[in-house]
Amino acid sequence: MQALIGVTFLGFASYCLTLASLPVYAVEGGAEESTAGVVTAVFLVVTIAVQATIPALTARFGVSPVLVVGLVAMGVPSPLYVLDDGVAWISALSAVRGAGFAVLTVLGATLSAQVAPPDRRGESIGLYGLAIAVPNMIAVPGGVALVLGDSVATLSWLGASPLLGIPLVPLLMREIGPQPAPGAAGTNRAAVLAAVAPSVVLFAVTLAGGGVVTFLPIERPDGVLATTALLLFGATGALSRWRAGMLADRLGVRLLLPLAVVLAAGGLVAIAAGLVAGDAWVLAGAAVFGAGFGAVQNLTLLSSFTRAGESGTTAASAMWNASFDAGTATGALALGVLAAGIGLDWTYVVVAAALAALLPVAAAAARPTRG
Repeated sequence: MQALIGVTFLGFASYCLTLASLPVYAVEGGAEESTAGVVTAVFLVVTIAVQATIPALTARFGVSPVLVVGLVAMGVPSPLYVLDDGVAWISALSAVRGAGFAVLTVLGATLSAQVAPPDRRGESIGLYGLAIAVPNMIAVPGGVALVLGDSVATLSWLGASPLLGIPLVPLLMREIGPQPAPGAAGTNRAAVLAAVAPSVVLFAVTLAGGGVVTFLPIERPDGVLATTALLLFGATGALSRWRAGMLADRLGVRLLLPLAVVLAAGGLVAIAAGLVAGDAWVLAGAAVFGAGFGAVQNLTLLSSFTRAGESGTTAASAMWNASFDAGTATGALALGVLAAGIGLDWTYVVVAAALAALLPVAAAAARPTRG
């Protein structure tokens, strides 16, 4: 498990450092605020497109070579961000990194389900989630702070961290052991369908998250409030993603998943209120939203694997990850357009209402369909 945590941490550190900071970098370079989310959207659109190919690529070439190529694609372009702050240049580099991120996300989630027995899968996914959430807690606000502090060069070099994970790949393969045979085409299709309901819930919550991490730093550009709010968001997300997995092993996801969605919606309303009423509400809302956001990630992934069955794990992982990234990209792009019309506060209220409307879907997603 240690090698998986190491590779995951180094890969997601790069992703998190640039997730909220690159739109700010683009705005400081002259881009319109309403189009700054294009940078994130390009990264994630490429990620989603490549994620669909990962089951076939690993079946043909094996997990280890595909994972190494993914880490290279994420790490090598990052130092080049410092060369230009134009949206086109940032987006071009982000497209290459998005392809590498696709590999990391699909294989990381898949392998996290293979390192532990079924009765401890929630805990294993929780630890995997913690390896993601810790860099999210530190690197998202840290990346914003670096850009606002005119330290883009430092940000760019730190973004090459996935390259440090390459020596850990052989150790990871020894931890996992022999890979299960890939599922047939029909099995993969069934696994994708089984993962639809959890993925819809995940899409909605990550859409909200994309809107928070992209536009809150732009709405409050002094850096202090946004950095603190994103730090709280990351901290509560890390804790809830880890603990939700352990609770799910004992209690199941049927009650926990709807509760997590309620937390996310409530936190988003509090952030919206804080944009008008005061910074304390923004900080409290970020903490509550982070708790719901982290728990939803763990519980929907666990539900996807349970519903898809052992032979459909990689296909379900691809579906889940595509939904995560599609939601984040949609939030980073579409919510900017909406906020330009009705304001960021009311945009967050609208999204919170949409999350509340999805509670029946969350309840359905928590019910297993396959053994």
